[in-house]
Amino acid sequence: MMTGTGERRARDAAIRGVFAIFPGTGAGTGTGFNPGIVPVNRLCRNVVEIGREVARERGDMSDEMLNSLRDALGDAGVLTDPERLATYLVDQRDLVKGRTPAVLRPATTEQVMAIMRLATRHRVGIVPQAGNTSYCAGATPDRSGTQFVLSLERLDKIRSVDPLDAALSVDSGVILKHAQEAAERAGLFLPLSLGSEGSCRIGGVIGTNAGGLSVLRYGMTRDLVLGLEIVLPDGTLVSDMKRLRKNNTGYDIRQNFIGAEGTLGVVTGAVLKLIPTPSRRATAWIELAPDVPLPDMLALVRRETSELVSSFEFITARSLALVRDPGGRLKSGSGGVILIELSSSSRHLPIDEVLEGTMGEVVEKGWAEDIIIAQTEAQRADMWQIRETIPEGEKRAGGSVKHDISVPFSRTVDFLKQGGAAVAAYDPRLELSVYGHVGDGNLHYNIMVPAGEERLAFTDRIGRELAPTLYDIAAEMGGTFSAEHGVGRFKRALLQHYADPGRYRVLRGIKGLFDPHGVMNPGAMVDPAEGLPS
Repeated sequence: MMTGTGERRARDAAIRGVFAIFPGTGAGTGTGFNPGIVPVNRLCRNVVEIGREVARERGDMSDEMLNSLRDALGDAGVLTDPERLATYLVDQRDLVKGRTPAVLRPATTEQVMAIMRLATRHRVGIVPQAGNTSYCAGATPDRSGTQFVLSLERLDKIRSVDPLDAALSVDSGVILKHAQEAAERAGLFLPLSLGSEGSCRIGGVIGTNAGGLSVLRYGMTRDLVLGLEIVLPDGTLVSDMKRLRKNNTGYDIRQNFIGAEGTLGVVTGAVLKLIPTPSRRATAWIELAPDVPLPDMLALVRRETSELVSSFEFITARSLALVRDPGGRLKSGSGGVILIELSSSSRHLPIDEVLEGTMGEVVEKGWAEDIIIAQTEAQRADMWQIRETIPEGEKRAGGSVKHDISVPFSRTVDFLKQGGAAVAAYDPRLELSVYGHVGDGNLHYNIMVPAGEERLAFTDRIGRELAPTLYDIAAEMGGTFSAEHGVGRFKRALLQHYADPGRYRVLRGIKGLFDPHGVMNPGAMVDPAEGLPS
């Protein structure tokens, strides 16, 4: 355990890491940190080894601490039975299996505060886990057996719905689908839609700053969070659950915790922005001609629909082949598919006519081989079912190596061409499943595991030999390796490699300032081996 002198040294180092970069002499002064020039293929970490973190001496795992946790949480709040622990220890993609002395299941914010006070006192790691749907092992403990999992599943209360303020207050363990239903019962709409909405929880959605199917219109999770309730690593409660749209009273502290993946504190509650329910939707399935300039198509659609477009999704023929069409009518064009949806809460806007007129212009441009406009809600549901079940189709086909690429929308076609050429040059036998929220520049650029190949070994090989090329292409276009899935444990070295050095120094400084003892989600986002800025 740290001495008082050690605690002061850690605190001072953290503060220097944040503030020393602002002396007016440039980002290169102050901390002395330099990520160096490291070959990116060394930074695409071997996923087989991710779960084999070296067990560090993290602190006291004595019976005394477990007894203290049971006193604070009750027997139902502390799981130690190996059979019950199993589901908490494997990541969403089944690539990593960790170990933990116990899964902690607080039912109140006060219990979370008690956990964090004990964790800081004993210097043990806490891994917050919401729905355990992270694609980057951001909620999975390492294999040291020294990190406790803090499950949010019992923090599952809808606190309030305010129709006049159009705001929803929830515990962080509420399942996203349940939050949507609570808004719907109040006659409002939570404009956040994810493929995992039936299992992901609000805390994880906030922790990863999740995107989803309607970012084009409504923005990322960050744009929908009005207030947060947070427990800091030392057990301090920070409550800012106001329903305000405007609040210029100092630093906006909540923004540090959105997208932080549980590395700075535990989100226990949130106030989310609601909108009038879109009572009318118009949806079209566009079978694309070859070489369609997608940025030009979206510009036309946005101009002609007066920003009614809420989704603009791209699907390749290979991705479409992985799923079953419930209605048997939907197919791919030579250039893939665009699934477009307009939505409005107004009964007075002729939304169907707007879509039909816009699709007529798309045909005149020669961009479509065929267009199907949904005539019923069942037809619309069929279209969206295809889009949303592609990940399941990939898994049934043997799995895929996932790349969550983001580039400026104007460069999406360029990335598709250059990325495809890079994959073909590496191995022309490889098949791509590419789909995603192309309207906001986010491509799920996935490489299918070939028949007969062992999935983990193939994932490792692609991560070392091909992924660096794809990430370099995205970076050269002003893009990034993570659009909405986060960093987690899989991509923390990529963050260090691609981030601006000044930005990375600030990021590490913020981590050190909020969490000087490194108890929050150790190994996620920032490598614990780097220590605190100094």
